[in-house]
Amino acid sequence: MTEFTTRPDIRGTFGVVTSTHWIASAVGMSILEKGGNAFDAAVATGLVLQVVEPHLNGPAGDLPAIFLSAEAGIGVVAAQGPAPQGATIEHYRDRGLTLIPGSGLLSTVVPGAFDGWMLMLRDHGTMTLREVLSPAIGYARDGHPILPRVANTIAGLAEYFATEWPSSAETWTPGGTSPEANALFRNPDLAATYERLVEAGEAAGEDRTHQIDAARTEWAEGFVARAIFDYLETAEVHDVSEGRNRAVLAPADMADWRAEFEAPLSYEYHGWTLNKTGPWGQGPVLLQSLAILKHTDIANMDPLGAEFVHTVIEAMKLSYADREAYYGDPKQSDVPMEHLLSDAYNAERAALIGPEASTEQRPGRVPGFERQADAYVERAARDFGVSDAGAQEPTMAHLTEKKGDTVHLDVIDRWGNCVAATPSGGWLQSNPVIPGLGFPLNSRAQMFWLEEGLPTSLAPGRRPRTTLTPTIAEHENGDRLAFGTPGGDQQDQWQLIWFLRFVHHGLGLQQGMDAPLFHSMHFQGSFFPRAVKTAEMMIEPAFGETVIDDLRARGHVVTVAEPWTIGRLTAAHRTADGQLSAAATPRLMQAYAVGR
Repeated sequence: MTEFTTRPDIRGTFGVVTSTHWIASAVGMSILEKGGNAFDAAVATGLVLQVVEPHLNGPAGDLPAIFLSAEAGIGVVAAQGPAPQGATIEHYRDRGLTLIPGSGLLSTVVPGAFDGWMLMLRDHGTMTLREVLSPAIGYARDGHPILPRVANTIAGLAEYFATEWPSSAETWTPGGTSPEANALFRNPDLAATYERLVEAGEAAGEDRTHQIDAARTEWAEGFVARAIFDYLETAEVHDVSEGRNRAVLAPADMADWRAEFEAPLSYEYHGWTLNKTGPWGQGPVLLQSLAILKHTDIANMDPLGAEFVHTVIEAMKLSYADREAYYGDPKQSDVPMEHLLSDAYNAERAALIGPEASTEQRPGRVPGFERQADAYVERAARDFGVSDAGAQEPTMAHLTEKKGDTVHLDVIDRWGNCVAATPSGGWLQSNPVIPGLGFPLNSRAQMFWLEEGLPTSLAPGRRPRTTLTPTIAEHENGDRLAFGTPGGDQQDQWQLIWFLRFVHHGLGLQQGMDAPLFHSMHFQGSFFPRAVKTAEMMIEPAFGETVIDDLRARGHVVTVAEPWTIGRLTAAHRTADGQLSAAATPRLMQAYAVGR
């Protein structure tokens, strides 16, 4: 394999920041230069991503983050808001719905992202609220060069906003005109919202902890919450169901919820311990795929060959089937993760991988949980062939720009602190902008089912089984890796491929990101309308016709993507002696790594 890469691995010893937008990466690096640590930099980077990539994330969205503190060890920031107390299956069924819409007020759970960032800053950062919020305030107030993709997204929705979501029209098409690509774009309401939160914090005194807690309270119970619920009191919003619906989110839902820390779910693979969220996220899918692949000869396969692609695809079909059958919020459901990650179970799973593409949905038979496996198989058969024309999260640039997606960031500082975060939700396509605040609510509730008895059934206080899935890995020699990607159901697929090539085939950070990627679409999608595409996969053309023809001969239904359109990976690495490196995908030409 060629050593040529589209850009170098960024190397140094002081600090590295990599994210899905160059401005956000530069902001994070500026925080490190000012003496902040990786947590300060991550928060500032994440808040700026809300401004410069509003089609991919927002303040009222969702935030899972994995961190490795030089002082406190490994942990998870769990900032996935739960379903409101009024979100019952009966309520949605009474609306004539069989699926939760992929947009609009019925799809809203408790906003989680802002509080998650504040929790991280309070307990692990060193800087003040004003120091980390100032860059986001500045770019929202004074403007930033709007990405062509954002401008195109707004243009495609401008008529809909004007007709159905007038508050969004005021924010995204000021003066009734869609912004031109690369023109300065401002969001003064968002700037004012963040400035007011800073002022509320500073009114609590000089102590940074008290300031941050005051801002969190102001968000959940003060002027932000009042603006949200003043709007929701009368709002009936058109959504993808073609109906107009009211929210079930209530003031107590926001006031009673705060982000929290959790222990990660961990798995050892070839000297690496990989840390992911629990099964309220899809993160365990990566761990389970590795547990299956342990029982194959994956290390000796050509990482650009058909056998490698076929084996990885088939392993992912099996782990994703288990995701659909068994994963859910462990606070409300018994999820048999120990069994799903056990060596004996995954040896049985690996034995199912044959020379041809599977056309079945094959969740494992976990003792005591058989009904969940049967329910998934029945549901997938029912939804096979459902059009995904209205899906509300894309996988990459080859799909319509009217869908929302996700961002990612990785930071490592000179002290060895690491953060990997995958913020999402609350994007401009999800809901109308809350008047006066400059941001919309999220649409994460679409990941629940309106069927009783499942770990992913809609229930008050339950977290949706999100697709957001950052990773931190620790090697037994002291090395550390932080990595991740946007992309919905594809996130753990692309991360898995990149990690396998890094571990078994010696590809460097950037080299692995430049290598062509692929993913399966065989399992049930997580986003409205939850389509199933049996045996279908997508692959980049750089694999070559020989590999693609081989895959088709094995029974895979192969869609060849446009060149350079799969995966938006970023990664940062720290060796045991303190050397740092980072990389970012060239795809979409906006992700960048910086460092020194």
